[in-house]
Amino acid sequence: MAPRLLEKYRNEILPKMMESFSLKNKMAVPRLEKIVVNMGVGEALTDIKILEKAMEELASITGQKPILRRVKKAIANFKIRQGQPIGCKVTLRRIMMYEFMDRLINVALPRIRDFRGISPESFDEKGNYTLGITEQAIFPEIDYDKVSHIQGMDITLVIKNAKSKEQSRELLRLFGMPFQMKPELMER
Repeated sequence: MAPRLLEKYRNEILPKMMESFSLKNKMAVPRLEKIVVNMGVGEALTDIKILEKAMEELASITGQKPILRRVKKAIANFKIRQGQPIGCKVTLRRIMMYEFMDRLINVALPRIRDFRGISPESFDEKGNYTLGITEQAIFPEIDYDKVSHIQGMDITLVIKNAKSKEQSRELLRLFGMPFQMKPELMER
């Protein structure tokens, strides 16, 4: 069975995007290519168990085993040497990607305290969106009582075929991503 957001993309979002941006071919419509979830664990330099716990938590959040990231270049001021483990990341594609995005939008983001939406300005020049989360405990897979170390993560939504930031923003808005309202629109 196809994920709920994939069905929504095929049945609702695709026709709306084709109409609003006057695209004639379905293959020209922007679509989600992959989601990369990255955890930088600086404390791993002194205690490797923190990195192991972070990798375990990232695996339970995403449903996929993360890969270990190592330092590429030594920096003396930060006391890091080349080859030391420093973080972990997961790249989600296809079904796993849509399932994760569904949980992110509908379960995890609303659990953030005093949540007023995500920034609509975090797009890069290619139309990809990056979101920073300060703690892993917003995901329901993580038991808050068992968290020994609060760990943040970066979530990058890689969007294919986006010709502009507006196309990417509209795609994510149609998926249900809760963007912040601009102050001038909130007064009305």
